[in-house]
Amino acid sequence: MTGKRKYGDGCAAAHALDLIGERWGLLIVRELLLGPKRFTELQAGLPNASSNALSQRLHELEESGVVQRRKLGPPAAVWAYELTEWGLDLEPILIHLGRWGRRSPRRDPHAMASVDALMLALRSHFDPDADPGLSATIAVRLGDDRFSVRLSDGTLTITRADPADPAAVIDTDLRSFAALVIKKRPLKDLPVVIKGDEEAVHRLLATL
Repeated sequence: MTGKRKYGDGCAAAHALDLIGERWGLLIVRELLLGPKRFTELQAGLPNASSNALSQRLHELEESGVVQRRKLGPPAAVWAYELTEWGLDLEPILIHLGRWGRRSPRRDPHAMASVDALMLALRSHFDPDADPGLSATIAVRLGDDRFSVRLSDGTLTITRADPADPAAVIDTDLRSFAALVIKKRPLKDLPVVIKGDEEAVHRLLATL
């Protein structure tokens, strides 16, 4: 990380900011929390980051031990970036930071976020006490993006994958899904297709 400015402070929080506090650092972590991504996929999730800035941040995060590169298996044998086990420990920090930022009086509630940011928002909005008995796996399909949303024992787990045997499938676009889960627009008013157990979907929405 030659050339980076550091705080030069012995506090562990200051050291953490030395590692991930540079511009785009935490947002790269956000984009990788749900699973690995190729460079082009990271660019799609962070369209305002230049290729050079993104490459530099990824290099720094690799050097810090937060991110690593791995060759994905077939059918697409390509290199992708993923979080290390230590990097994955940043998830609760991102979740709580999102909850804190949501209360900002200067935040634009109409600005669109990335697909991964929206899926992570489910975690920050999730109330485990709303329906502790709910146990189901629901597939969320947003265009070409596929996610598995699993609820069990009051815990919500999200991964970037199409589950093999979901109880229900939600098929829609990013903007409509945001309107559904964040803005609480009624299902009947949105172009959302649900297949399978509709009750499980309604119960999921009620926990948000």
